[in-house]
Amino acid sequence: MSRRTAVILDDDVYEILVRESLHRYGNTRSISKVLNDLVREAIKLRGLLRVLELARGKKYASISEEEFEEFRKSLSKSFEDR
Repeated sequence: MSRRTAVILDDDVYEILVRESLHRYGNTRSISKVLNDLVREAIKLRGLLRVLELARGKKYASISEEEFEEFRKSLSKSFEDR
């Protein structure tokens, strides 16, 4: 479902969208498609950056390789026993 809305763009942003619309679709009527695509990409990038931030952040638990291997084996065994 699409919604109509008014967006006030700075001149430089509008020019970028026009150029991208011409590049992708060969016309300037597809600015909305370009804007939707760019916003979706930005949202995905923000999610990816959040995942990286979490991965690089402070760790609240630690486990040795041996402990992990023991856990993995017990988990695997519990699935085999089903």
